[in-house]
Amino acid sequence: MKILVVGGGGREHAIIKKLKESPKVTELFAAPGNGGIAEDAVCVDIKATDVDAIVDFATKEKMDYVVVAPDDPLVLGMVDALAEKGIPAFGPRKLAARIEGSKAFSKDLMKKYGIPTAEYEVFEDATRAMEYIQSKGKYPVVIKADGLALGKGVLICETEQQAQDGLKSMLEDKIFGNSGSRVVVEEFLTGPEVSVLSFTDGKTIKPMVSSMDHKRALDGDKGLNTGGMGTIAPNPYYTPEVAQQCMDEIFLPTIRAMEQEGCPFTGCLYFGLMLTPNGPKVIEYNCRFGDPETQVVLPLLQGDLLEIMLATTNGTLEQTPVEFAQSSAACVILASGGYPQKYATGKIISGLEKGQLANKSALVYHAGTKQTPEGLATSGGRVLGVTAVADTLQQAIQKAYTAAENISFEGMHFRKDIGQRALAATKE
Repeated sequence: MKILVVGGGGREHAIIKKLKESPKVTELFAAPGNGGIAEDAVCVDIKATDVDAIVDFATKEKMDYVVVAPDDPLVLGMVDALAEKGIPAFGPRKLAARIEGSKAFSKDLMKKYGIPTAEYEVFEDATRAMEYIQSKGKYPVVIKADGLALGKGVLICETEQQAQDGLKSMLEDKIFGNSGSRVVVEEFLTGPEVSVLSFTDGKTIKPMVSSMDHKRALDGDKGLNTGGMGTIAPNPYYTPEVAQQCMDEIFLPTIRAMEQEGCPFTGCLYFGLMLTPNGPKVIEYNCRFGDPETQVVLPLLQGDLLEIMLATTNGTLEQTPVEFAQSSAACVILASGGYPQKYATGKIISGLEKGQLANKSALVYHAGTKQTPEGLATSGGRVLGVTAVADTLQQAIQKAYTAAENISFEGMHFRKDIGQRALAATKE
């Protein structure tokens, strides 16, 4: 089969490396891909959000299957546009992608179907939103932009002043453009966070191994929020008992709710969960694989990723085995100096071969790299994800760091404590 993967980050590289293992895959393309992906697939210079150009390319090149990985093209309806041309794709249709594309839609869905989540209200007016916050009188309070905002549209406000400033920045100053023209104001939940990606064909849902993201830029969960500085899997807080509770109270009810609403969800549904003292609650849904969660989840997948993806499209997931190794995985993100704020690009990367070979079980996923005459160079904030798999989490973390320390580029920074919280939890 001839496969096109839409996107150009670390998540897409992890998907492509896994698809390469399938005996069914004869040709792999990526749009736009990146410098490292170019070693595993043919890169095509088309923006992931250019729906018409992607559909034209897929039609002309007679693609057998398209994997739409990022949120933006899914929310824009790329899967629908491909279907109109008779090209099957992995991912939800436009109406189902609203589960991520609109926080208000997803919160209202949870309220309607009794799926546990934080208490909330939706506002378009800053004064009314502030009155609601004052009436609750509880801080911190969470303010979320309704639409997609590159994972940055969430503010945790510790004081009334911060809440006022946050509402003004989103609703009046439009820092997130139209994505912030409506906001969700919700209660602040506490407890361990868990990410669970799941395959679904709209009726059957098969969760993948759980993971733990590390969102803050600096050690000790300090600094600014980022797209994710590293991950581990499985998440020790996600016990078999918690997993069963999530299946009964969150996963299945969500799939049924989407079907009930006339927009069945197919593809990968991501559950961002908080294990609160009152049980698991949904913080957010994503309509696609998480990044960098994919970089620890897919290396543990046993079996053929393409077979599973096709089953989500064909409605045959119930008969398709989805199994994961009883191992652990850790991913350390190597970022550009200054990320997630201003950072320089074009820095030459050295030691990549060493990074791969320092131990045979290290995988290097490219997130923000480009080919230059001088060699591979940085082209983004998150540059590389170094993943290792081992029998224990301690070993996986150690292997990932050993490999990461062989790689360097000017200004490179990474967290030194990925997985430490999870290790502490295993000792509790």
